[in-house]
Amino acid sequence: MDFTLRKASATDIPYLLDLRDITMRRYLEETGSPTSKKAYLERIMLHFDEANIIEVDGEKAGLFKAKFLADTQQWFVVQIQVHPDYQNQHIGSRLLSELIARAKQEHVAVTLGVLKTNPARALYERLGFRSVGETEFEYTMLLPAEAA
Repeated sequence: MDFTLRKASATDIPYLLDLRDITMRRYLEETGSPTSKKAYLERIMLHFDEANIIEVDGEKAGLFKAKFLADTQQWFVVQIQVHPDYQNQHIGSRLLSELIARAKQEHVAVTLGVLKTNPARALYERLGFRSVGETEFEYTMLLPAEAA
């Protein structure tokens, strides 16, 4: 499946609120994390300048945010959410693989956080990420520079 990325804008926020609810509510509830509109909006606005809307045939299919953290010299996957209508079509794995290839060229690591109940953790492990820490709600996962 072909997809494109475009920069998110303020007009995408209602879609992103719905997307977060559709894709994350279950996992957030399972960990006791907040599911209010305010909490969703705070997460959406985190590094919003890095937000990209995933599009398939001109239709919104998800969100991808990754930011280079200069202080730690690594890529941080802020958010990746694929709408259920487009899941299991390798969009997420392709986006991550492209970021990993870029990190490899740059000789830097890639890190991300994943809710403890989110099955996406299996994908991250298949791509080489390993858990390096945890909070009450999520695991911190790292793909070291030498593995990227």
